[in-house]
Amino acid sequence: MRFSINIPNFGDFADARTVASVAVAAERAGWDALFVWDHLVHRKQVRRTFGDPWMLLTAAALATSRIRLGTLITPVARRRPQQLARQVATLDALSGGRVIFGAGLGAPIDDEFGSFGEPTDPVVIAERLDEGLDLLRSYWSGEPVNHEGRHFQVRDVTLLPATVQRPHPPVWIAGYWPRRRPMRRAARWDGAVPLFASATHGEAPPAEEVRDLTAFVHQHRDAGRDTPFDIVVGGVSPAEPARARDLIGPLADAGATWWDERRHIRGDDLDKLAPVLRRIEQGPPAL
Repeated sequence: MRFSINIPNFGDFADARTVASVAVAAERAGWDALFVWDHLVHRKQVRRTFGDPWMLLTAAALATSRIRLGTLITPVARRRPQQLARQVATLDALSGGRVIFGAGLGAPIDDEFGSFGEPTDPVVIAERLDEGLDLLRSYWSGEPVNHEGRHFQVRDVTLLPATVQRPHPPVWIAGYWPRRRPMRRAARWDGAVPLFASATHGEAPPAEEVRDLTAFVHQHRDAGRDTPFDIVVGGVSPAEPARARDLIGPLADAGATWWDERRHIRGDDLDKLAPVLRRIEQGPPAL
């Protein structure tokens, strides 16, 4: 199992220099990755300062040499695929091939889509997500792209350079379990980042649900496909090693391959630097 730190792109973490310092601390303490959120306003009734996730990750890449970097998650449907492809490829080159790309529908839909005149129909958003993901894969190849889709059209475009990672950076897909459709989408890519109806952001899910999800995803993987597939779960891990093993060990046994250290979504310290740094400096859980 690998271990990551998860931070929002608002509050203390809206500053690229702060995110760079978090990345350096995480690398020194032995963590494997740093992930940032990709929100514009989150819940707009709460006014906050935000940073662009790709600028934040650029600062982190420049300050580190080992840890993986990415978003959890980017709502592809509210971005132009060609611009997003360029941002990811640039960061992949800058970091020496350390990008992991997390994607999903995005939420809250009314605040983050409707406020800007974007479609709010979940069916349309899902269509744009799937079509956008296929376009990203094509753009990242460095080959000419022609595409005539329901939502996007491309006429003989080649985006260079191609991504450092071949055929492309790992693509992880988020969704709520036990909803099947997002996890079928994840099975077509490189990993799943599930949230659970029984465990909100910052709470570890039940091991039996992780086991059911893992079985479902592998059942829907293409026959003969033997590339690695990641299952990412997370929450607040206990500082005491034995308790951390008791919490995370059964999740690893159930099929989880990453533990993503996250502050609780309703906690007062969600976007505060000090408690995150304290947890980072303690190091990842030891299983």
